[in-house]
Amino acid sequence: MEIWKSSRHSKITGDFAESLVLYWLSKYGFECAKIDHTGIDLIARNNKTNEVMGISVKGRSRTEGTEKELVSIPNADFEKAQSACDAFDCKPYFAIVVDRRNKITMFILPMGKLLGLFRRGERSLGWKMTDKDLNEYRKDPDIRSVEFDYETIRWW
Repeated sequence: MEIWKSSRHSKITGDFAESLVLYWLSKYGFECAKIDHTGIDLIARNNKTNEVMGISVKGRSRTEGTEKELVSIPNADFEKAQSACDAFDCKPYFAIVVDRRNKITMFILPMGKLLGLFRRGERSLGWKMTDKDLNEYRKDPDIRSVEFDYETIRWW
């Protein structure tokens, strides 16, 4: 089935990704809030460790055939996240949410871990989405992950 996305789909995807991460954190007892600040989208307090997290959320929607494309994160986003976290006295995290085919995958990890996994290119860092990489992320104790399988039963 060919999918045509709306002209605002990128913005809607970002809002959905932020809400999904916020919902999941809240479901598991994190005190959290969506904020409007350059560099981070959410602030959450881990109810087990008491750590305060400043989370930058990156949401992507992939069409069939592009599911394995990497998620590009501009280099400037790391400096912005660090600056915001310094202002709010919290630890920088990134959440990556990707809707691909019949799955939505969410990863949450410390910014330091993300920067340690991949070298930054001239303009950005690429979060890889190959099957091999996804399996490695799932095994990594520093990367929290959630995966949803869904099926569109009837649609236009």
